[in-house]
Amino acid sequence: MAWSRNLLLRVIPFAVFMLLLALRGAAPDDDAWGWDTRWLYGATVLVVGALLAWFWRDYGELAMQNWPAARDAWLSLGVGVAVFVAWILLDAPWMTLGEPAARFVPVDASGQLEPALVAARWVGAALVVPVMEELFWRSFFMRWIQSQRFEVVDPRRIGARAIALSTFVFMLAHTLWLAAIVAGLAYAWLYVRCGTLWAPVIAHAATNGALGAWVIATRQWQYW
Repeated sequence: MAWSRNLLLRVIPFAVFMLLLALRGAAPDDDAWGWDTRWLYGATVLVVGALLAWFWRDYGELAMQNWPAARDAWLSLGVGVAVFVAWILLDAPWMTLGEPAARFVPVDASGQLEPALVAARWVGAALVVPVMEELFWRSFFMRWIQSQRFEVVDPRRIGARAIALSTFVFMLAHTLWLAAIVAGLAYAWLYVRCGTLWAPVIAHAATNGALGAWVIATRQWQYW
């Protein structure tokens, strides 16, 4: 596989995010390192967000002229909310693979919310992650399965094989495997139907934003 510039621009932010996720998973829950390791997530948001901002002009799919029509934008929002509902319902033990790599609990010793940590987590989940993941999973990986010259693949012409295989790998990267299948298929469907990466980005942002609000309201931290 030739490591073209377009490929690297979509893989690097995702790879950095996953490396920092692994570091967060290995970090102690106490102050053994001499500082609050939950702020590794804040660092992740800054680093990955900075990479996306630096490369932004190279992401032609995310130019504003590719913003979906109003009907498709509303459809994307609706699909994103539907995926959020599926995510919190499809959580039976048999629908779960292992434990989260790095659970995030933004409360102090007395159980009170820490607003700065909440803000960092929410911004990361609702703004940075949707762009970073959709550039990797849909813009690159799904189209690359269709053709190694993925840059020229029209999303409307992506076949069932590419959708199925990319969704399977997407599932392996998540703890709630059945919910991840629903999400992966929904975002892939939007990409193919609307023909613009903004559609799954909007849906992914709606899912993560709604999930963040629900997690904060219910304190079901296992979803973070």
